[in-house]
Amino acid sequence: MSIRIGTCGGKFQRVKLGSWAACIGLTQHLGPSFNYCGLVSKIQTQPRSNNTNSTLIESKFQDHDIFESIRSSLNLPSSTHEVKDLSRADIGQAVAIYGYLGERTDLSKNFLFAPVISKELDHRIQIVSSAKQTSGAENPAHQRLKSIGAGSPVVVCGILKGRTPAKGDFAAAGSVEIILEEIHCLNQFPKDIIVTADTRFPPEERHLQLRTDRKLLDALRFRAKVASICRDELATNHGFLEVETPLLFKSTPEGAREFLVPTRRKGLMYALPQSPQQYKQILMAGGVPRYYQIARCFRDEDLRADRQPEFTQLDLEMSFARADDVMKCVEVLIKRLWETLLQVEPLPQEFRRMSYQKAMSMYGSDKPDIRLGMEIFDVSYLLPVDLVSKVTSDLDSICEVLKIHISDDPTETRKFVNRFMDSAESATFQKNPEGAPGVFVVDSREPLQGLQSFGFEAAENIEDILGLEDGDLVVLQARKRSPHTGGSTLLGKLRLALHNQAITEGYLKRPEGFEFLWVVDFPLFSPTNSSDPGQGGAAGISSTHHPFTSPKAAADIDLLLTDPLAVRGDHYDLVVNGIELGGGSRRIHDSRLQEFVLRDVLQMSPSRLKEFSHLLEILRAGCPPHAGIALGFDRLIAVMLGRDSVRDVIAFPKSGKGEDLLVKSPSFVSKEALETYHLQLRD
Repeated sequence: MSIRIGTCGGKFQRVKLGSWAACIGLTQHLGPSFNYCGLVSKIQTQPRSNNTNSTLIESKFQDHDIFESIRSSLNLPSSTHEVKDLSRADIGQAVAIYGYLGERTDLSKNFLFAPVISKELDHRIQIVSSAKQTSGAENPAHQRLKSIGAGSPVVVCGILKGRTPAKGDFAAAGSVEIILEEIHCLNQFPKDIIVTADTRFPPEERHLQLRTDRKLLDALRFRAKVASICRDELATNHGFLEVETPLLFKSTPEGAREFLVPTRRKGLMYALPQSPQQYKQILMAGGVPRYYQIARCFRDEDLRADRQPEFTQLDLEMSFARADDVMKCVEVLIKRLWETLLQVEPLPQEFRRMSYQKAMSMYGSDKPDIRLGMEIFDVSYLLPVDLVSKVTSDLDSICEVLKIHISDDPTETRKFVNRFMDSAESATFQKNPEGAPGVFVVDSREPLQGLQSFGFEAAENIEDILGLEDGDLVVLQARKRSPHTGGSTLLGKLRLALHNQAITEGYLKRPEGFEFLWVVDFPLFSPTNSSDPGQGGAAGISSTHHPFTSPKAAADIDLLLTDPLAVRGDHYDLVVNGIELGGGSRRIHDSRLQEFVLRDVLQMSPSRLKEFSHLLEILRAGCPPHAGIALGFDRLIAVMLGRDSVRDVIAFPKSGKGEDLLVKSPSFVSKEALETYHLQLRD
């Protein structure tokens, strides 16, 4: 082997690399800065006794065979086939394949089998190796194979041979195998990493999780298919234009905490976008009729199973559009995804719609799983005062009930209730400042079927409303008499907790299928709270979603002046099985209304208002009406695959603390780096 190297004079000289000595000579020729393949760890120049310099090479590798193996890895034969295609190749053909070596089976010291697993880790083929070639000569490839550890990437050359797989064959190789003629190890898998069928690697070794957990790689492949279908459906069938928007944005108070990016210009910072919201509105003003992108977004939020500090969303916007136009477009896309990839059909022609207030009243959640049933009913008008006083100190409270059928045997239901009430999970419900829940078990052997606390008339009415049977669990809960705010009520949370516990204990089956629902008519504004930064206005209210959402109707415009908390926003969330897939809205397209909302309703300070001056100017330039939506792409994949956490469908997810445990980010930076960006740490 030889290479051409340049000299200081601009000429090239051919140097032969045939030995360890040649490598040393090449190092001397190129000088102390040369590092051959990263193997020469240190080069020092020291004076000899005769005042001449000599080059001393210190290498962590004492055996020069390492150079030979690396040289061989640089001159590999091209593969002739993929592993998955070998069953269709001609028997007797010489083949070369790449893949990972599996655990070999030594039938004797002179004969063995070993699988080679495809590059994609989804197919395998058996290779057969013997110490002697068919000619009777020694087969050097046999010994090389025995020296290579399972998990190592290899290139295998040999002759394709037909075979009849045995029942339960470990290699699952199909109808062919390879008679080994040559094998090269491309990088030895270390012996200190033990891999068995039961091995579970921690997040700090995400690369090994990906290599050994088939579900993770399958999820990434599935994710790529979903992205491809989304692009095809939106661009080809609906005329959307894919546009990439900047990641270095500016800090604006949209509702979530931002990640800031300092610059070398003192006091100036970028902000990573919470979403491409403002840029896509700019595109609408710029004459782009339909925009979409699979966008990266960043929010410095408290994390949970379905949240990450950086996440992906399918973002789209349509000019001259209403909420209905966006919802219909998304329904077509969702139906294609479900029918194509999950073979679920037919989905409803139109997804069901439900107002926010109704969802909160019927299910105690703004993203209800309507498969469960267990509807909530207001029975305040039925209850005697003495019963109300037992569940709440506020006699003007709304009192609601629901039922869940645990068992046909009331005794079993009582045991279930006692276990739940004794669990740590019940503490939140029992310490509710508006009153602990009242729990009743329907038992036909008892007076008024166990509902004697309700009194005769109320018990009879509640039995009719709920359709009670023996073994039903009835839950009574009080809440403050006021319009719904937030994402759930305490009874809504208790509804889910009881249902999940009943599934865990085997009383109920896990619900199946997919039930889609549009939740609409959200309140445009909500009271501010300590956990949400809001928009920083002085009015004591903040935008429920973001400050660019349009009021729903003309009547809502009038309420902006008199009762902002009663204003409905033209906002819509897509929910499936109790999980919010995404949300969107019709936007404010008139700069005068947008400025009024920011300045007069939210009561932003002049300095805060100035942060939106660019948007107001853009809307002023004849921006058309527009509407859009953002679907949580990570969550969409998790729902389709039935995964509990989005971390299971992301290649490199962050931990619950927002850390990448593999690469150790975030990390501390040096004092010099901080000074470059005019930053200093405070105690």
